[in-house]
Amino acid sequence: MTEPMVVPADAALPAAPVLEARDLVKSYRGGDGSVIAVLDGVNLTVSRGEMVAIVGESGAGKSTLLHVLGALDRPSAGSVRLDGEVVEGRSDDELAAVRNRKVGFVFQFHHLLREFSALENVMMPLRIGGVDDGEAARRAARWLDRVGLARRMHHRPSELSGGEQQRTAVARALAMDPALLLADEPSGNLDHMNSERLHDLFAELARDVDIAMVVVTHNRSLAARADRALLLEDGRLVEHYVGEEIA
Repeated sequence: MTEPMVVPADAALPAAPVLEARDLVKSYRGGDGSVIAVLDGVNLTVSRGEMVAIVGESGAGKSTLLHVLGALDRPSAGSVRLDGEVVEGRSDDELAAVRNRKVGFVFQFHHLLREFSALENVMMPLRIGGVDDGEAARRAARWLDRVGLARRMHHRPSELSGGEQQRTAVARALAMDPALLLADEPSGNLDHMNSERLHDLFAELARDVDIAMVVVTHNRSLAARADRALLLEDGRLVEHYVGEEIA
């Protein structure tokens, strides 16, 4: 008779995924009244320390998927759980609070406020989250140092290079210590040298900061740094090898 396996009471349990998406559907009604399904049963699970790249043709719905995963948009059907919190059924104000606490966003264009310094831009989500100015400044300075901008934090966006502006945007996205970082073509507006520096930074953050990361990209160099690359095709995610061509 096989002895039952005894698990010590203090044994560490597997960490719950930061992001769980189940059977996501997102549909729109076309001008002729027909229903267009952009997402058609998407499933995705991402854990801390994991970087997932999502690739696909232009118009495949990659940005739509990112917006649904980050609670910027609501799915037509399916569910999203962010760091243990169920997203569906929340009011707009509740969703905004979840986003501010749980999710950091980086877009192709940095969207920095030009009248404020890099430090003040990174402080913004902390102030919105109710953090006092002194602590907000300390945390913002720490993240700017982490992305290599300790000596540039008092410069305004117009005084920063494109790569520095985007790294400031990354620091801003991380200011609230989110569980999940979502990035939509983060190096799409950068030259090769600044793109590679940003790609290295994303890989370091996924490894060292213990954050879950989903990156939408056409850049093979960035996709190659991910732990997994998934192709969004016909509304669903499938495994993808970075070397494969995307039509």
